[in-house]
Amino acid sequence: MTATVAKLKTRRRGVGTPTVRSSIDAFLDSPKIKGNTLRAYTSVLDRAAEVLGPDRALMDIADTEVGDALAELWGTAKPATWNRNRAAVGSWLTWCATKQNWAAPTLLTSVERQREPEDTTKAVSRSRIDRLCRRRDVPLREKTLWRMLYESASRASAVLALNVEDLDLANKQARITAKGGHTMWITWGTDTAHLLPRLIAGRKRGPLFLSEYRPGPHRRATTDPRDICPHTHRARLGYDRARILLGHYSDGLRLHQLRHSSATHLGDANISANIIMTKTGHKSLRSIQRYVKPGLAAIHQATEVLSSPRHRG
Repeated sequence: MTATVAKLKTRRRGVGTPTVRSSIDAFLDSPKIKGNTLRAYTSVLDRAAEVLGPDRALMDIADTEVGDALAELWGTAKPATWNRNRAAVGSWLTWCATKQNWAAPTLLTSVERQREPEDTTKAVSRSRIDRLCRRRDVPLREKTLWRMLYESASRASAVLALNVEDLDLANKQARITAKGGHTMWITWGTDTAHLLPRLIAGRKRGPLFLSEYRPGPHRRATTDPRDICPHTHRARLGYDRARILLGHYSDGLRLHQLRHSSATHLGDANISANIIMTKTGHKSLRSIQRYVKPGLAAIHQATEVLSSPRHRG
């Protein structure tokens, strides 16, 4: 065997090409992968790597192996979980092929998205949100967060990333980094405006929403300094903790339902779809159709039109 042929066969075996593990690490280090997306992708891709073989050359992984790994890990999961984890694996493989020009497997057409049953009960009534935010046993931080999520119709991850210096209190607005890295303004109403000064309590900068305790030495060493309040030395409130607290006080309400309810209520009030689209940060009218469908209260009101005149009222 000549030296040239030996080199070609060695190259075909994947020597000098990224492994599954190193390609995942490179993908997760890319600038656009951060925050909640980084945490979610890390969990999914770590599990996928263990099944595929973390030390195998990426180019040696067959397309069918990726499908088999997805089926083994999440084949019995709910459609939403399957679709979310499938998308994470697909994003990694697409990035490897298109951004790095690495030989990488692809998702076969048989490994397709699953249809998710539509939940038409995601929007909750405004009175339920008002009652929740007026409860005396709910801390100020939670009341302010929930009011802001509802009145701004913004994503929870973006609101939790706000710093005190981002706020324009006089104009009830703040600049956020939206999904995809785009910058946009969010606005809130009077209820949030009344709560914010009490929550800020004289702080000039640092995370707006803070955790209950100061992080210990180990966690502080691994936390981005920008996520530590320079006044109180407490860390930024995380998404998972905020999600748990809302579920605890509301008997199962989810953070995203506040945003969904906001858009639904604006639609019920005959606010134009263009304004709702701009407020929520969606890029097309089609994207907000699932939000601006009339809520249950509007359906009940419309139903009364069908009643006999003498029975109305």
